[in-house]
Amino acid sequence: MYTETEGSRKAIGDVDVLYHDGLYHLFHLVLPNHDFIAHAVSTDGINWRRVNNAIFIGDPGSWDDLMLWTMAVSPNPHQPGQWRMFYTGLSRREQGNIQRIGLAISNDLFHWHKVPVNWHDDRGPNDPELVLKAREIARQQPTSCRHAMYDSDSNFPLEADPEFYESNLEEGRQWVSFRDPYYYREGGRGWLIMAARTKHGPIVRRGAVGVMEEVAPGKFEARPPLHHPGLYDDIEVPNLLKIENEYYLIGSLREDAKIRYWHNHKIGTPWRSYYDNVLLAQGNYAARICQDEHGWLLWNFFTLGSADRTSHNLMPPPKRLKRGDDGMLRATTFEGLERFLAEPVDTRCVRILQKEFGHQTCSIDGSSLELSCDAGFQAFVFDETIESAWFSAKVDLQGLGKCGIVFRVDPETQDGYYLSLDLLKGVAQLRAWHTGAPGTGEHMMQFRTLQGGNWHSNTPGKAELSLIAFGHYLELSVDGRVILSLADPTFTEGLFGVYLESAAMNLSDVDLRIMRSPEQSANHLATG
Repeated sequence: MYTETEGSRKAIGDVDVLYHDGLYHLFHLVLPNHDFIAHAVSTDGINWRRVNNAIFIGDPGSWDDLMLWTMAVSPNPHQPGQWRMFYTGLSRREQGNIQRIGLAISNDLFHWHKVPVNWHDDRGPNDPELVLKAREIARQQPTSCRHAMYDSDSNFPLEADPEFYESNLEEGRQWVSFRDPYYYREGGRGWLIMAARTKHGPIVRRGAVGVMEEVAPGKFEARPPLHHPGLYDDIEVPNLLKIENEYYLIGSLREDAKIRYWHNHKIGTPWRSYYDNVLLAQGNYAARICQDEHGWLLWNFFTLGSADRTSHNLMPPPKRLKRGDDGMLRATTFEGLERFLAEPVDTRCVRILQKEFGHQTCSIDGSSLELSCDAGFQAFVFDETIESAWFSAKVDLQGLGKCGIVFRVDPETQDGYYLSLDLLKGVAQLRAWHTGAPGTGEHMMQFRTLQGGNWHSNTPGKAELSLIAFGHYLELSVDGRVILSLADPTFTEGLFGVYLESAAMNLSDVDLRIMRSPEQSANHLATG
């Protein structure tokens, strides 16, 4: 888990990751100040090392002198070997109420320089002195980071065009959404998409994915919205990708703090939704995509135990994006976690957690377990206390009773994580269940629901399950799809197993592996 320094008031914000020459480059916001864009690098996508910050807010009077918001890094299609960072900026003059998009360039991803801008300050947008000043700034940039397309005809910072979008403080919510840029290029044409809002309709239903086309190197013109579902206040941090001739548009929604997606076969046609268009469960936000040698990865931050997404944020391991035979987009476990697998646990050593309750049976045949609990609740746990582990099994539930997974459970108090699984309806609910301080009466019972998720199964009662408890990071996959993804520090070690309530279960291909903890760079990162 990547985060800012533990114990400080700082937190990681929106992220963007680019993969180049075997190295993952992470660029992210630092909250609550938003005064610079940080940079970290990794060879495996798990362990990170902070390097020099990329860019900072501008000097007083600049268009971006208040805050920097979400960014996106991509190769410069007009100058090989160069990189462009589109980023969101806010000004003090407008008290941050109008969002604009700027540009910085780099030749090595480590040293960044903002391009000169035609900033509309109080002297007017066409003031000759301002134009001369912008060109002088361009000439002062290091030659290695200059390009003719930025010296004169730049229209940065980019602003919401009043023809298509809310663009002034007198309309809509009295603040202008025009942020979270993402650059997409195909067939020699390039488009910049962003979170914007249409000019018409109910005020809190105007959220759209805006778009500008790059008509010449560094020159952008506004186009009508790429997507306006007519339902949301904003579609934050949009991403556009193409997999097997299908386009996918990914966005994050404040309404339920989930990451969703839409699809179509051709840009310009209406975007469609599947019955389940949730990529990651609640609490995961501001997803960004990048491509490495294995395909597409999905990155995001997760807010730890709070509805306030400006603090206690962590970046979990990425998810691998895959397109199913039905065309639906799914998040799957990042294969890079496999390198942290250590020795296996003997899954033939199983015992019951509550000896005094109910009637239960357990028989073992190699890697297969036959479990039953006629009445009441019973957990069947493997006889070893574990911190981090990867548990997987094929499950076949008989009857109409209940089942689930328990992990990091204390054998004495039975405090720990309880993951309920409805294998008939396809519902998962993860809870932290533990004992409070003595003498607190009914408040000694601590019961917190951490996250829930759903899936559809063609084989009700049967599933391939995978549970990862990797430091604070917790992940559940069902039939290869990530259903739950979160972080929680409540329990750090204990017993792993499954539970039944008035049901019988067959577990086959049971595998429980200890996982080594990640090793993050000292003075820069907190461990998982």
